[in-house]
Amino acid sequence: MKRRDFLKAVTAAVALPEAFVSLPSFAADTIKVGILHSLSGTMAISETALKETALMTIAEINANGGVMGKMLEPVVVDPASNWPLFAEKARQLLTQDKVAVVFGCWTSVSRKSVLPVFKELNGLLFYPVQYEGEELERNVFYTGAAPNQQAIPAVEYLMSKDGGSVERFVLLGTDYVYPRTTNKILRAFLKSRGVTDADIMEEYTPFGHNDYQTIIAKIKKFASEGKKTAVISTINGDSNVPFYKELGNAGLKATDVPVMAFSVGEEELRGVDTKPLVGHLAAWNYFMSLKNPENDKFINMYRDWAKKRNLPNADKVVTNDPMEATYIGINMWKQAVEKAKTTDVDKVIEAMAGQTFKAPSGFVVKMDEKNHHLHKPVFIGEIRPDGQFNVVWKSKGLIKAQPWSPYIPGNEKKKDEPDSN
Repeated sequence: MKRRDFLKAVTAAVALPEAFVSLPSFAADTIKVGILHSLSGTMAISETALKETALMTIAEINANGGVMGKMLEPVVVDPASNWPLFAEKARQLLTQDKVAVVFGCWTSVSRKSVLPVFKELNGLLFYPVQYEGEELERNVFYTGAAPNQQAIPAVEYLMSKDGGSVERFVLLGTDYVYPRTTNKILRAFLKSRGVTDADIMEEYTPFGHNDYQTIIAKIKKFASEGKKTAVISTINGDSNVPFYKELGNAGLKATDVPVMAFSVGEEELRGVDTKPLVGHLAAWNYFMSLKNPENDKFINMYRDWAKKRNLPNADKVVTNDPMEATYIGINMWKQAVEKAKTTDVDKVIEAMAGQTFKAPSGFVVKMDEKNHHLHKPVFIGEIRPDGQFNVVWKSKGLIKAQPWSPYIPGNEKKKDEPDSN
């Protein structure tokens, strides 16, 4: 087969729905890469866009000649928001499909589920979502934020004059490892800043929870007790839709009790009437509303991809932080493979150190030389009536990740780098 025809064949295959799994006849000429995201269940609202972003990025790389002259062949699996199934699908990707790398997971419980598999089989995972830290794995590259790159700057902003000089905090999250660990860090941080336990309220709901009437009533009562109050939301997945709807129904405005969210971006707000939510906040390392040439290219590329793939509401698709982190991760892996001249995991890990990439955020982000986390900018944005965000604060430059939070007792002696590289 001529190279031009081959390119057309692979590009067409990438454009197929998830039924596309592999191209056996091309196996010798391709590099298989795994995509491990929930396309059904409670996390599909967030993770489906990451799968599409991964396929788009792979198609872009293939259109530009692939990696070391080989086309990338995506292998898509759906763990269906089922955490044990993540481990099963990860093992399938590494042992049966023999992928060179996996891009995937959103929730920390899904990442925790697959970690033993990647360690046992010496696989390579790129994880694109902000998380709670307290982890450092040789077989993982973290392209989302650690707490000091999102949660801590967000709360510092709320406590500042510009952020409203907040004195009381509601820590509201989904009941699993990310919200509970993040809130453990935030509670310790707040106490270090003089906030007492009496001024901290902590609430959790299960995945898929959809009745926030009682919790919103408790928040209103807590906020009525005299001090400026804010909600720190680590709610994940489709529960954000009923939470924000109830927030609007209850008339809890941002001027009264601002909500600072760490897992709500442009994609999640697509299902919500955002007019009652104007002024509520989110902290991320990227917003679609950022103005720069790289972001214009990223947004236009995804809009074109959505139309080509006939995605639902293709004319209204949005980009968000974990999508940007997915895009960065795949491109950095490509650069590392080309530097190492192989997909061998050990050599690619070595080549990842210090990789840089001009990101849609407008910053040249860098993979730390040792700790497998990106140096990233931080932005805080206010929700606009159209579901986009106005940036109200940003860091002066890139912030290096601290995987081990200094606010957790016992972390003093932990090294911010894997045992070996």
